[in-house]
Amino acid sequence: MTAVATLGPVTPIALRLPEPTGPHPVGARALHLVDHARSDPWLPVEQPRELMLTLWFPAAAPGTRRNGYLTPLESELVLRAGHVVGLPPDVLSTTRTHAYDDVPVADRTGPLVLLSPGFGKPRAILSGLAEELASHGYLVAGIDHTHESAATTFPDGRLATCLAGNSRRNGAFWEKLVAGRAADASFVLDELTRDLEPSGIAMAGHSVGGASALTAVSADPRIQAGVNIDGTVYPALLEPGLATPFLFMGRAAQYTRGSGPAADTWETAWALLTGWKRWYTVRGALHGSFTDIGLLGEQAGLDAGAALPADRVSRLTRDHVRAFLDLHLLGKPAPLLESEELVHAGA
Repeated sequence: MTAVATLGPVTPIALRLPEPTGPHPVGARALHLVDHARSDPWLPVEQPRELMLTLWFPAAAPGTRRNGYLTPLESELVLRAGHVVGLPPDVLSTTRTHAYDDVPVADRTGPLVLLSPGFGKPRAILSGLAEELASHGYLVAGIDHTHESAATTFPDGRLATCLAGNSRRNGAFWEKLVAGRAADASFVLDELTRDLEPSGIAMAGHSVGGASALTAVSADPRIQAGVNIDGTVYPALLEPGLATPFLFMGRAAQYTRGSGPAADTWETAWALLTGWKRWYTVRGALHGSFTDIGLLGEQAGLDAGAALPADRVSRLTRDHVRAFLDLHLLGKPAPLLESEELVHAGA
């Protein structure tokens, strides 16, 4: 569906991420990793798998230079891939973030959270969640899964586009993609833990990134907790009897029990999980409501037809994910998560 802005042509657009609620200023830096042990699965010739990351972290003090959201070209390609019209093509490049790119890491021993975005989307769309977590002391690594995003820019200026989008998107395609993302996550952990000493590790993701988080939790015992945000999952990739704590959170229209094939995948995976688990849905939310997409879209005047404002869904997402991580990585009480299954009406 095409999203159309309702703003007039001379209306200035000032997009900004939600203010983090934690006590720490937030830093961010881009990292370029190369896995020489694996080939990129989407290239026609054999080349090592390259990944771009953003590491968000608690900083000792605020800096002077804000971290950028996307480059102007990345903004243009992301909007084009999302069929968004009526906005300046570089509008996402001017989005105000709350992270500084000229500050050192205050604590390299805090809990580490990997974030995986949805198909075709860059790691930047989870920045609101990442900044919130980092402001509360978490180390957060957002992963661009190369050739699975509309635009990934490398330090030498090369731009990778969504080559995976040229493939036939059947069940085998999605299982290949999810398994590959789980392998990306394990490689990222290998690399980051050379320099960081995290007190705990979790992974969260949106859409197929959430499915990848579940698969990664099953495949890599270093990951102690996982979150799937509004993603259909692939139970065939899971080991039965998985005891790792896991949170499912998504649209009520898509993931209410018995509502259809997507919810059926959650039910199948749910039966395989033997540990702490939660199944939460939100009425009136759309797929993009759980990420920066819905929030920034509303600020830009886009009407996606959501019954519940995206800023409310964004707040619910950030609150529940942080409560989950606080409980399982820090041992803090989480009264927000007492019910095993819950439908949020947006109140």
